[in-house]
Amino acid sequence: MRLFHVSEESDIKVFEPRIPTREDLDKSKGLVWAINETCLPNFLTPRNCPRVTYHCNKDTSEEDKLRYFSSKTTNHVVAIEHKWFQIMKNTTLYLYEFDSRNFYLQDKCAGYYVSEITQVPINKIVITDLFAEIIKRNVEIRVVDNLWDLSEEIKRTTFDWSMCRMAYAEKK
Repeated sequence: MRLFHVSEESDIKVFEPRIPTREDLDKSKGLVWAINETCLPNFLTPRNCPRVTYHCNKDTSEEDKLRYFSSKTTNHVVAIEHKWFQIMKNTTLYLYEFDSRNFYLQDKCAGYYVSEITQVPINKIVITDLFAEIIKRNVEIRVVDNLWDLSEEIKRTTFDWSMCRMAYAEKK
């Protein structure tokens, strides 16, 4: 299994565990966060870009696939707002790859893994064309005027989903 940390910072040498900011997590121990390869496309956007992402799992219904995918050859969508298109075209990302042995699963649906110890990346991959990278992974990209309606709909489906940085999304 491959695990990554995605950043706009080009020179991270060491990842120290940090106390989580999420209210639903234990704040008594620091964590280093990573994402699995399946969910990596969800993070191939600028950090603060709001996005609605979803992909199939073993329980995804045919009805949901037909309704929420534009093609039968894809099983993953990343939706962003119009105003982020140009920003995304001009953003470079750095994928820091980790040795997965010291990580454990934190959230299966979102593909989050965590480690409680300091991590040194084993590889760094530079991505200068985010759209090409997402397309290369056979992920459908949607560019929409507003994410909120899609977000509410996807939460009621049989997909695995993740809504990221929605505090930055355009208001309804």
